[in-house]
Amino acid sequence: MQNSSPEQPETLSALHELGRRGEELAAAFLLQTGFQLVASNFTIPVGRNRNDAVVNVEIDLVAYEGSTLCFVEVKTRTSDWFATPSANVDLRKQRQIMRAAHAYRRMFGLTNTHCRYDVVSIVLPAAEEGPRDLQIELLRNFWSEEKFRKRRRPDRYWD
Repeated sequence: MQNSSPEQPETLSALHELGRRGEELAAAFLLQTGFQLVASNFTIPVGRNRNDAVVNVEIDLVAYEGSTLCFVEVKTRTSDWFATPSANVDLRKQRQIMRAAHAYRRMFGLTNTHCRYDVVSIVLPAAEEGPRDLQIELLRNFWSEEKFRKRRRPDRYWD
């Protein structure tokens, strides 16, 4: 006996469509804001998991704002009633994107280029609610690599 309902594939398809639409809106928004887009849905292997399976990470959008290389995660929801879309960019996701960004920078010889990690948060209500309820927010420098640097303990705690 299966536990899945006949609607499950349709629901997944709807979520993928919502995400795709959100990424399109985010790209258009960034272009209007003066960003120069260089890649979308950039996927790269960043290692292996405990089961020795390859772990691929996708960076939604890669863009320049001036001379700053920006790695942009796009989060789209139909409502922010429970939490903002950006609340889903947790520490695990931030680490994964950083690993992919490091690989991207090495791959294209950009290791000395200043970069930052942004999030575009989109609330895209149902079609019947109309486009006036669309909310797009750019959260520049949502996290930094400094947050993940290992801290060294001093050799002595007192002098």
